[in-house]
Amino acid sequence: MTGQDWLEKDFYALLGVSKDADAATVKKAYRKLARQLHPDHNPGDPKAEERFKDIGEAYAVLSDPEQRQQYDQLRTMASGGPRFTAGGRGNAGGGFEDVLGGMFGQGGGRVRYSTGGGTGGFEDILGGLFGGAGAGGFGGQRAPQRGADLTANTTLPFRTAAEGSTVALQVENRTVNVRIPAGVRDGQKIRLRGKGRPGDAGAPAGDLVIEVHVMEHPVFSADGANLRITVPVAFDEASLGAQVDVPTLDGSTVRVKVPAGTPSGRTLRVKGRGIATAKQTGDLLVTVQVVVPQKLTPAAREAVQAFGIATSGEDVRAGLLAAARQ
Repeated sequence: MTGQDWLEKDFYALLGVSKDADAATVKKAYRKLARQLHPDHNPGDPKAEERFKDIGEAYAVLSDPEQRQQYDQLRTMASGGPRFTAGGRGNAGGGFEDVLGGMFGQGGGRVRYSTGGGTGGFEDILGGLFGGAGAGGFGGQRAPQRGADLTANTTLPFRTAAEGSTVALQVENRTVNVRIPAGVRDGQKIRLRGKGRPGDAGAPAGDLVIEVHVMEHPVFSADGANLRITVPVAFDEASLGAQVDVPTLDGSTVRVKVPAGTPSGRTLRVKGRGIATAKQTGDLLVTVQVVVPQKLTPAAREAVQAFGIATSGEDVRAGLLAAARQ
């Protein structure tokens, strides 16, 4: 991302949020667009791929308070504040954009930059450009500086995040292979020491911080190392008890016993069939959902009516009114 990107791209418009949107609104907008534009859902569509890259850049900046403040300040000054021109003969080369250009690397992808440890104000940025506020004073000799931290975003399918994977990220014209551990959570950040921007001569490199976003799965959801799934069962299965086959994350099934009289909403636990992480293996949590038939055959209707007559002495709402009045 270049300094010109910050000046020309409206990150708020790319995500479809207002300039005063809070962090939760920004994250929600990004996740929605990321699901729509992810390359896995748009194979062979270069426009979708480019938009996916753009929203990743936008979220990288707007999700970080320090980066967002700097972005807002730069665009305010570029649009209405004082402008700077480079010194030299004939004022050659250089307006405000040229001065800021040196602040940014030329890397592509979804990478943003931070100076790591500063307060992040606009004055700090300009101070770094002109040698102020250093150990040697204005214009003085400063000690070699540690390289800047870089931050990247990656979006993974649910199964990939649960099982772990290695992803390749483009960081300032170089490829960094990142091992994503099994069971990574949505929004979790992974820090790679020394994989950021190189430091000054002899100074250590900065870190690379990767924020992982996990796509939703149509069946499974993660609860720590546990997996959750909702399984429909018929009324007779819940009433009389049954053995039902439940899918697992690895593509196989496990047979789960539904005890007689199981109500809708009860959760059954299958040990050791959740997410296997380096520290533990979670369980599969099966929530029973009793299905009520939408249409009944005459024979089925007669059977249900007979059931109602046979159980008419039981008040399923006994005590509800009294409890509501407490």
